[in-house]
Amino acid sequence: MAVGMCCTRFAGRMSRCKPMVTEDGDGPQLARCLTALDLVALGVGSTLGAGVYVLAGAVARNNSGPAIVLSFLIAAASSVLAGLCYAEFGARAPKAGSAYLYSYLTVGELCAFVTGWNLILSYVIGTSSVSRAWSATFDGLFGGAIASWMASVAPMNLSGLAPYPDVLAVVIIMLLSGVLSFGVAESALLTKIFTAINVLVIAFVMVAGLVMGDPANWNIDPDVVLNNTNTTLTEDDLGVGGFLPFGVVGMLAGAATCFYAFVGFDCIATTGEEVKNPQRAIPLAIIVSLLICFVAYFGVSAALTLLMPYYLLDEESPLPAAFQYVGWDPARYLVAVGSLCALSTSLLGSMFPLPRVVFAMARDGLLFRWLSRVSKRHTPVAATLSSGALAALMAFLFELKELVEMMSIGTLSAYSLVSACVLILRYRLDEDEGRFVEHEQEEEEQRWRMVLIDLLSPKSVQPTKTTARRASLSILTASLAIVVFCVFTAVCHKALASGTVWAAIIAALLLVTVFAATMLVWRQPQSQASLAFKVPLLPFLPVISMLVNVYLMVQLDSSTWTKFAIWMLAGMYTYGSHRRPGRFR
Repeated sequence: MAVGMCCTRFAGRMSRCKPMVTEDGDGPQLARCLTALDLVALGVGSTLGAGVYVLAGAVARNNSGPAIVLSFLIAAASSVLAGLCYAEFGARAPKAGSAYLYSYLTVGELCAFVTGWNLILSYVIGTSSVSRAWSATFDGLFGGAIASWMASVAPMNLSGLAPYPDVLAVVIIMLLSGVLSFGVAESALLTKIFTAINVLVIAFVMVAGLVMGDPANWNIDPDVVLNNTNTTLTEDDLGVGGFLPFGVVGMLAGAATCFYAFVGFDCIATTGEEVKNPQRAIPLAIIVSLLICFVAYFGVSAALTLLMPYYLLDEESPLPAAFQYVGWDPARYLVAVGSLCALSTSLLGSMFPLPRVVFAMARDGLLFRWLSRVSKRHTPVAATLSSGALAALMAFLFELKELVEMMSIGTLSAYSLVSACVLILRYRLDEDEGRFVEHEQEEEEQRWRMVLIDLLSPKSVQPTKTTARRASLSILTASLAIVVFCVFTAVCHKALASGTVWAAIIAALLLVTVFAATMLVWRQPQSQASLAFKVPLLPFLPVISMLVNVYLMVQLDSSTWTKFAIWMLAGMYTYGSHRRPGRFR
């Protein structure tokens, strides 16, 4: 009996949802001082990082060739799907916490904690890795003198640790943590300055590609290249030539990699409590920042493949090599300045949302309460300095190359959950508007209508308890079918590629299940609540977003999932023990 009561209480705690409150509450509050322009600068800065200076060369060389412009187009389209879901939630709940808050409002406390715990992991690793990249780029301007000196003075010859402690990475993290602690307006100004410089450098690269580029580089004949007696290239390096040298498969593989270039816009959603007009500014900033980032990635990749043949691109520093190829060697210094500014804004973009998520979880009692303390300027100073110290420690000690993929799990899981939460909220019963409708529905059900007609053509134009329950079950069915389908395609990809009948039948049945559940959701009445922004084409766009995100998650290797499982075990221990008396109080 006692065990059953404990289980019931624990299950109730896990599933209880936070009330939808858009006004400021009684707890610690943050200052509303950000404008839509500040949010656009933050979104562009965090998304348009060093990847624009490196990623395009690696993907064009190994996967897409000139068709990398299409890879970025597909990646941008899939990112917009998640962006639209974030935009609607930003209009619904303009509070700190991003995906953590959205899941707490929709699916309950446990799922909210898991989401917040994953976001903390993503932002900490993102901050640490970008700070090390910033340190390496800055040190590169001096020929690597700082790294050589540190390696000789304080070598670390332990497995799993970096070759030397990166003091410069620690300095830049703590410096920016101080700026973020001082005030959000000051950090927003710094972000706008760095982002403006970065955008100007990218504009220069795009113009240079149009002026100095050769359209023949988009129509290369591999036979001509291979017949050159001085070449060491093979057919694998060149593919079939032309605009799609590695075919549609290579272009899609490049799109899967390019997707991660657009990760970062979600930091806009964490500012909901600090924006002057969040219902309008957050959706606008998310869409505009994604559009600017797509134009930048599209333009740089087009310029790069026009300046230099794709098979000659440098995977480490493609832009300096491309400018050297066309005789504009001094332009490499301008690219270095742009890269440093891009890394600085990307670092700010990782550091800015991290304390907001920690602050929101601490304010709700899921982490130490003292982490929710704010300064006189209404900034989350305790969460900012604590999270900055954790990121600095990781950057100081660890080589984070093997951990970077764990960011993808946390981010993609958050994207998937937000898409599902948008569906649940849109088809949920509105308590203020649903009483009369529910009464009317109950009377209607007493007429013994046919079940199938009732499922596919509800009489009510507003959600009721019955339709909301149907929609929730259908969304759960579609989500589970998506997960099983993605795992199945990852495990049995050889059987599917060879056209094995049983594999094709199972995959088809899973897709039919997703489609049928989605159609059933589509036939249910939606909430009539007035919002500044709503996701169009519901429920299809969120379902497609979940499918894309889960598919990308299952492509990660087993070692990444093992490390992620260890992190989640630590999170479950934290969640299970946080109600002990005095534990987080």
